[in-house]
Amino acid sequence: MNKDNLKNKLSALALSMFRKDFFGIYHGSISAKTESNRFVINTKEAIFDSIDENNLIELYFKKDYRWTQASIDANIHHSIYSQISDAKFICFSMPPFTTAYSLDHNIIAPKDYFGYKEIGSIEIVDPKHFDDWYERASSEIAYYFQSKRTDIMVIKGYGVYTFNRDLHEMAKKIAILEKSCRLLLLDNTKNDTAFD
Repeated sequence: MNKDNLKNKLSALALSMFRKDFFGIYHGSISAKTESNRFVINTKEAIFDSIDENNLIELYFKKDYRWTQASIDANIHHSIYSQISDAKFICFSMPPFTTAYSLDHNIIAPKDYFGYKEIGSIEIVDPKHFDDWYERASSEIAYYFQSKRTDIMVIKGYGVYTFNRDLHEMAKKIAILEKSCRLLLLDNTKNDTAFD
């Protein structure tokens, strides 16, 4: 796939996810592996509703000056790409219902058809201390994906990391997860008011 086409696809997905509130202003990251030792990722200044050529930067696995312009999540993406061959696209987002659900639960067990069939139960990982999370995240996230043999990770109070070989499949999985968590929260609210 040519790099311009790849960047256009990342831009279109970022806009769609921004509109759904999965990305905030300057919050989140999206990337694509371009070669065995390179990937394109948003810059730290990127605003997700208008990602273009100026907001995407190609990084080599060997760090150089360009890494200073890249997203704060670049080390995490690098760790996943270098350890998981199936990772062609990676996304970090903070979908509001999924993140809210993660605060008070340890597992997501969808009750809706699509969540049940497409995702199934997902463990919610507790990062423990936020103070040193970014020092630990690159190794812990890649290790989680490998040891659990999964392509999605929900982190309590932080957000969702996911990877896939297909950009649209990755986006679909995040969207289904978010809808399932919204339904679970609505169901909890309904049950809480039934006892009032």
